[in-house]
Amino acid sequence: MNARMKETGLIDNIKNIYRRISHAAMRVERNPEDVKLIAVTKNVNINIIKEAIDWGLRIFGESRVQEAKEKIEELSRFVHDVLNYTQISWHLIGHLQKNKAKTAVQLFDLIHSIDSLELARELNRHAEKNGKVQRVLIQVKLSEEETKYGIQKEGLMNLIMAVSEMKNLRIEGLMTIPPFFDNPEMARPYFIELRELRDKINSLSIMHYALQELSMGMTHDFEVAIEEGATMVRIGTGIFGER
Repeated sequence: MNARMKETGLIDNIKNIYRRISHAAMRVERNPEDVKLIAVTKNVNINIIKEAIDWGLRIFGESRVQEAKEKIEELSRFVHDVLNYTQISWHLIGHLQKNKAKTAVQLFDLIHSIDSLELARELNRHAEKNGKVQRVLIQVKLSEEETKYGIQKEGLMNLIMAVSEMKNLRIEGLMTIPPFFDNPEMARPYFIELRELRDKINSLSIMHYALQELSMGMTHDFEVAIEEGATMVRIGTGIFGER
């Protein structure tokens, strides 16, 4: 295993994150098992990811399609040859360009970042070609930051209705990235707003099933996100340290 990561205590980091997830969930009388930990492996060495798999992590998030492709291909051999087909799930958590849609459909179990009808159509087209129903989340932009992606909340309902008609996409929930605040409490209104948007969509019965997932919260604010209903938290630095 990677000596450097052993020295920095990967298992201690993982234990700490799971402990904090459990405490945050129990504070609001939620079941900690209802919160999925997505280990964000952007810029993380393959050997360290293998070690994380050995320690029991099973869901990994990547921001860039090309970086993910190289890792997924190598790790698929590791999972096959060493771990006897242990199930690993890969999520795309970063912005997706339309010209990468084909590869994204081939690689990822869940895409968190649909933010336009054009992108959805491209994903649906490639998913149909692959004989796959692609699981997706709609990314919602709730801040005014120019660097953030996502559909504006004013356009969310129309996008949801359009995507729900696509036979090879299945919307499972919503995702957002709030501004970074030194005080994580400042992010709470954004998490509340995303939960309320999901609940509103479900109350309108736009689709024949309810949206379950809320992908929100990262290393610096995930406990607040869990208190407000996050079902997926995206943790990179808290597990793997600064990169």
